[in-house]
Amino acid sequence: MRGARRRRCVAFQPNFLYFEPRGRARGGEPYTHGISETILKVEELESIRLKDYLQMDQEEAAKSMGISQPTFHRIITEAHRKIAEAFVEGKAIRIEGGNYVIAETTPKMPPGWRGRKHGRGPLASFKS
Repeated sequence: MRGARRRRCVAFQPNFLYFEPRGRARGGEPYTHGISETILKVEELESIRLKDYLQMDQEEAAKSMGISQPTFHRIITEAHRKIAEAFVEGKAIRIEGGNYVIAETTPKMPPGWRGRKHGRGPLASFKS
């Protein structure tokens, strides 16, 4: 029996949740309603964002998501497979579901920042 699945931390909410092919299949009819879909989980999109878009190494990306490196590898491998399937078979990609929480992020401060303006005054507080 396996323990409870650990939720993945996601620090990005996508603006677009659906992608579909346009135009015509080679030598075929135009795409119409009813094309099949591939579901890409939110944590799979996050793995793509961290590794491929932000070019993090797998260890760093796994740490960012709060999971082990082997788990990160499984997630990104499945994401790559689903995207390849959609491209090759002309399927739409729907982004939804998964086992994740939205991670709170704190603003990155410049080097030497101590939370005080010119070394005086109360500590600054930031909410994200």
